[in-house]
Amino acid sequence: MRLVVAMIVASAMMVAASGTGAQDAAKQDAAEQGAAKQDAARQDAPDAEAPDFPGLGEIMALQQMRHIKLWFAGSAANWPLAEYEIGELKEGFDDATKLLGGDVVRQHVGEPMTALEKSIDSKDGVAFAAAFDELSAGCNACHRTLDHGFIVIQRPQLLPYSNQNFAPHQ
Repeated sequence: MRLVVAMIVASAMMVAASGTGAQDAAKQDAAEQGAAKQDAARQDAPDAEAPDFPGLGEIMALQQMRHIKLWFAGSAANWPLAEYEIGELKEGFDDATKLLGGDVVRQHVGEPMTALEKSIDSKDGVAFAAAFDELSAGCNACHRTLDHGFIVIQRPQLLPYSNQNFAPHQ
């Protein structure tokens, strides 16, 4: 009980010392309420494992990065890196599915992901390029289904990762 009282007194002293006690307290209350609403929304996400579970926008930004890296890895015939990136894409699609529910993601990208895995396993550059284009088309179809058709994915033209060597290592 003494600890609780000490904490309350310390908090009150901090608010009083700020010079704008009531305004700061009101701002803090509003910030705490906003944070509580965000936490509640995140906790309502299906199967969200942690309160820091990213939103769909954050997941898709990472997916876009992985999509780019996958293209350059496959184009360079760096099959171990392509295999790594396809695994990361799968994890990201699993996370998106947790937020969206249902199987909309799998419906649009499931077959292209399987085709990509096969092309990587067989180290087939021609099949890889075709499967990659199918994946991009699947992403675009999913975006249209979710009323985000303004997001259009394509083969990357430029490598934005100048600090990573995509050539296969011996």
